[in-house]
Amino acid sequence: MDHFEYRNGVLHAEDVPLPRIADAVGTPVYVYSRATLTRHARVFRDALSILPATKIAFAVKSNPNLAVLKVLAAEGYGADVVSGGEMERALAAGMPAEGIVFSGVGKTEAEMIRALEAGIGQFNLESAEEGLELAELAQRLGKTATCALRVNPDVDAGTHGKISTGKAENKFGVPFDRAADIFARLSAEPGLAMRGLALHIGSQLSSLAPLEAAFTKIGGLMREIRAAGHAITHMDLGGGVGVPYKAGDVFPQPEEYAAMIARVTADWGVTLMFEPGRVITGNTGVLVTRVVRVKEGVGHPWVVVDAAMNDLARPALYDAWHDFAAVTPNGQTITANIVGPICESSDTFAMARDIDEVARGDLAVFRTAGAYGATMANTYNSRPMVPEVMVDGERWAVVADRIVPATILSAERVPDFLV
Repeated sequence: MDHFEYRNGVLHAEDVPLPRIADAVGTPVYVYSRATLTRHARVFRDALSILPATKIAFAVKSNPNLAVLKVLAAEGYGADVVSGGEMERALAAGMPAEGIVFSGVGKTEAEMIRALEAGIGQFNLESAEEGLELAELAQRLGKTATCALRVNPDVDAGTHGKISTGKAENKFGVPFDRAADIFARLSAEPGLAMRGLALHIGSQLSSLAPLEAAFTKIGGLMREIRAAGHAITHMDLGGGVGVPYKAGDVFPQPEEYAAMIARVTADWGVTLMFEPGRVITGNTGVLVTRVVRVKEGVGHPWVVVDAAMNDLARPALYDAWHDFAAVTPNGQTITANIVGPICESSDTFAMARDIDEVARGDLAVFRTAGAYGATMANTYNSRPMVPEVMVDGERWAVVADRIVPATILSAERVPDFLV
């Protein structure tokens, strides 16, 4: 469920008609619904309440907007971060340092030092090498880093290859058959407090079966490590549950997800940690765009919109589907190709898609754009950086400005030898 609904033939975000925002801010523009964000955060959290001990760290990479993080902080969420910049955003949003989990294969020395100084709750170590580097830094600073070892369970998530992270050929985590030895080795390091295992097999999973297989497998590894005399008090099960992008798609509900975990982990005796991202923010946002023109095509007309692959990269990267809908539909439909203005053939949102009939100047939206939307935007073709808006009932505010080419240009310098 989301709070983007038609009222008197006009698409609204909560109580605000989208044309009002488009006229004031311009297009393209991301629009988020606070009510939807809050609802999804609570539904996920409440579903996990059947488990004895849990901690939730929102995957900041899915939507790092400060206002979004503020809402989630108020709902008791921590943060799963993969860079120093994401960590600073989480802290700025009021998320407690002890609620921050630092993941990612490429943590730099500067990032690890800053995280140690901030007192974050957990480092998810992706290699023995990383663990040894962190141990040395922690000792140098007179601190102890609380850690989990990320394990690659070699389980196929059954999702797009570009967002699969748990197969043997993926770069994430340590090989499953070496994990117990690496955990023992790192446990002996005085700068580390190894307390658990972590895994994350991929994103946008449509079935719970791969997750159950991975959890069952890592549960066996947990028992092996405990049998060797090491304490494990926390198990980080990652994220990955998908959301429907296409009308009619069915994905596991949070209650089903929680019930499966309760069954698999019944005898683990640990605090379970979760890193949801898309399942919280995916349906909280739309990308509002305006039709530049409708161009005659050989097979189907080309609907050229002012949003582009630099604003919403998922279709170009993954051939991802986003429902396209007119803001003020006239009841007619056409079959068309939807494209943006960038000088790349990959700047294509849909081909031969049945859509609402639109014409030059009409507003439309790409739905389910609240995750991996604005966060992946860029300024290719010297286009502006897309702005973001949050709606709260009848109120709305710009929560990220449109950064225009002149501002971007002002950050560049011509060296003296070219003058």
